[in-house]
Amino acid sequence: MFLKKIVNAIADAGKDILGKNFSDKKTLIELCDDIISFKGVASGIAIARQISDKYKNLTNDEKLKFFYQINDRYKANIEQVKNFAEDFLKEPSENSLNKLNSVSEGMRQELIRRMNMAPNGTLFLVHMREDLIKYLSKNPELKSLDSDLRHLFKSWFNPGFLSLKKITWETKATILEKIINYEKVHQIKDMSDLKRRLEEDRRFYAYFHPVLKDEPLIFVQVAFTKGVGNSIQEIIKPKTSDIKNADTATFYSISNCQEGLMRVTLGNFLIKRVVFEIQEEHPEIKNFGTLSPLPGFSDWFMSLNNERINKILKDYDISKLDFLRSPSLKIGDPKILEEKKALKRLVAHYLINEKTKSGKPLNPVSRFHLGNGASIHDILINGNASDYGYKESFGIMVNYIYQLDKLEKIHEEFFTKGIISYSEKIKKYV
Repeated sequence: MFLKKIVNAIADAGKDILGKNFSDKKTLIELCDDIISFKGVASGIAIARQISDKYKNLTNDEKLKFFYQINDRYKANIEQVKNFAEDFLKEPSENSLNKLNSVSEGMRQELIRRMNMAPNGTLFLVHMREDLIKYLSKNPELKSLDSDLRHLFKSWFNPGFLSLKKITWETKATILEKIINYEKVHQIKDMSDLKRRLEEDRRFYAYFHPVLKDEPLIFVQVAFTKGVGNSIQEIIKPKTSDIKNADTATFYSISNCQEGLMRVTLGNFLIKRVVFEIQEEHPEIKNFGTLSPLPGFSDWFMSLNNERINKILKDYDISKLDFLRSPSLKIGDPKILEEKKALKRLVAHYLINEKTKSGKPLNPVSRFHLGNGASIHDILINGNASDYGYKESFGIMVNYIYQLDKLEKIHEEFFTKGIISYSEKIKKYV
């Protein structure tokens, strides 16, 4: 009996070794077939690890091919969906509805769930979606795969699972280093530059996921100011003001650290949560606003012909704006201030009247803040007097105000009626 057990153990070990060698020779798509089959139940972690390892060694062309393969191979069977839909219409019930939901989902989401079993599987999938996003503009057929990934991420990265952490000088050095690398808009040059943004008149918060403990997902930077901030250079320069005089929290930078989590809507929850934290810690802070960039404005302006500009500005000599098209435009050009009234009218039109095909504001930052229930408060000439600021929007920035007692009303009117809330300062330029 003992000898038989030894023989059986050796045989089983041989099968395991053979199985491993065999699976090493399998293609990535064959491993995907395995992980959503019965094999995936017992060997899910091992297969998921192999998928992760093989994927990381793919070239860009091979990644694109792989995305097409899983997008097509594991999509819903249309004939099955039609049959189950007919069954549901004939006899509506929870049972028939569940069957319809099951077949309409297809197998892509189940594949993604099982791939998540790999060590560091969640971060692997976030990076995989980051790769996928790069192909979407030229390969719109892959949008359904992206939709499945985003659908699952919205559950996995639900704010209820996330922890909000206040970033301080005592935060782990590895996290601080990542924050320096992730800040793309208002560059953090080094640790001493970061230290300025963590002083007593500043606040820095980030969302973390329990599975990705030292990986910030998104962070926001706040300055305590007297009135809402109107210049990014003023905010990031060495300390000059006393926190005791502050009455406003100015949100001046929000950065999504993980490109693979784009459009998973973490930012709106983050801002509202940070407002609550600041109110608890500093009840003397009564006002909440932003100093926001205006991405895409210069490109939009460059795309306008004279007829469009005339229509927007009406009784105005549009030749006065020709300097904006000059490649030699320099930071602080005095003509920017000379023509500030015309520029503000253009910006107001851009924010309020220029829309996407779905009827939302063309400017993504405006969409974000208006969707959160904010109002457009002011247009700031030379709000960002940097190379980046001038390239993006001729140095123009925008203040949005969060009126806490009106948030829900503004939010609801924006989404249900398309109404854009703006101040009296903006009204005179509309």
